[in-house]
Formats: sequence, structure tokens, C-alpha cells
Amino acid sequence: MKKIVVLTGAGMSVESGLSTFRDADGLWENYPVSRVATHEAWEDDPEYVNNFYNMLRKKLLAAKPNEGHKLVAKLEEQYEVTVITQNVDNLHEMAGSTHVIHLHGELMKVCSSRDVDNPRYQKTLGGDDLEVKPGEKAGDGSLLRPFIVFFGEGVPNISIAAEEASKADIFIIIGTSLVVYPAAGLVQYVSPDVPVYLIDPNPVMKTGYRHIEHIQKGASEGMKELVERLLEKK
Repeated sequence: MKKIVVLTGAGMSVESGLSTFRDADGLWENYPVSRVATHEAWEDDPEYVNNFYNMLRKKLLAAKPNEGHKLVAKLEEQYEVTVITQNVDNLHEMAGSTHVIHLHGELMKVCSSRDVDNPRYQKTLGGDDLEVKPGEKAGDGSLLRPFIVFFGEGVPNISIAAEEASKADIFIIIGTSLVVYPAAGLVQYVSPDVPVYLIDPNPVMKTGYRHIEHIQKGASEGMKELVERLLEKK
């Protein structure tokens, strides 16, 4: 069975009603990175940072996977599929994707602020339990914090993602620019003879070192077109 690796960014979830951070009227317009997404911000005001992510969880609870998410999941009927996502939402899992690697953390999880990557102190929130309350602690006695990779922190799953990219028979990028890392970096691990498709409605900077086919559409329409083309080739 051929292996497809799908790399997704913020543009994947726009059709589900989730704001991107960088676009006009995105979340960074109202909440500066320096206040909500750095380790320094957490150290300075953990309650403010937790309140921001409490708010995002409520927004996510109202979101549903779009057709693009569903079509990515449907690929599993005929391919081995790994999704590598820069998004912190769980919409790929909700759509039915079974192998998802989160590069930047998971919004619905919280963790120890002393030992972020220790699964013993991680907890998944949901239902009526969406908020981290002021002073709430993890199992190791440190403050609970969002299970999010803050700016300036290492990306623990990047080596796993690179390994998956190197095994791809088909590589698909959806909703993320080729000039923003880790997207640009992961493409370099894809074998030179493997086709690479980029689905994004915006113009993108072409890379000089390999051919990338750009389908200039949103996630859902772009995936519909690509799935039809992949089925024709089978």
C-alpha cells in the first residue's frame, strides 16, 4: 500500500471557522504573541495565558471538520496515511484520521509546566471541563499549562515528522506556505522522485530545487480535485 504524508497548516482549518493567527483580523491582531505564546509570557502571567487558551478551547468546541479534513481521512481507505499538522486543533482526529502528528501541541490537552512532555502529567480536557482554573496544578505539583509549543521552545515531534516525510510515496501540503518552517524544511526530506502537491488559494513562492504542483484552491475544493486525480492514476 502506498504511503501518503499530508502536512497541514492554518489554512486547513479556516473553513471550519477557526481564525488563523497571522492573517488580517487573525488572533495575533488582538492577542500579541508576546503575551500568550512565549515561555516568558507564561512565567510573567500564567493566569492570562491560561485564560487565552481556555477561550480558544470554547471556540474549538463549536468547530466541525470541513470537507478537506474528511477527504484527508478518507484517503486511509486506499493508502497508508500520516498527517503532520502545525495546527493545535483536533479536527483531523474528529474527521477520522488515525495517525496524526502534532508539531505545535494540542489545544485540548494541558500538562505540567515543569515537565511538559511527560505523559504522566498530561490531561485531555473536554465536555464541561474546558478551563484551567487559576492556581490549578498538575500531578507533579507544578502549575497546569497548555500543551502548546510556545515560540522559542523546541518542537519535540519534528524528527518523527521528518522520518515520516522521508517514507512518503506522495506528499501533500495543505494551507501552509512554503516559506514558513517547518513546512519548507520537511519537504527537503521527501525523496526527489516523489510527487509533491500544494493546496493553497494564495500565490506561493516556488522553490528552485524541486517541482511542486500548486493547486490554487481552498482545502476542501483542492482536496476534491486532488483525490479525483489520484484515483485516476490508480
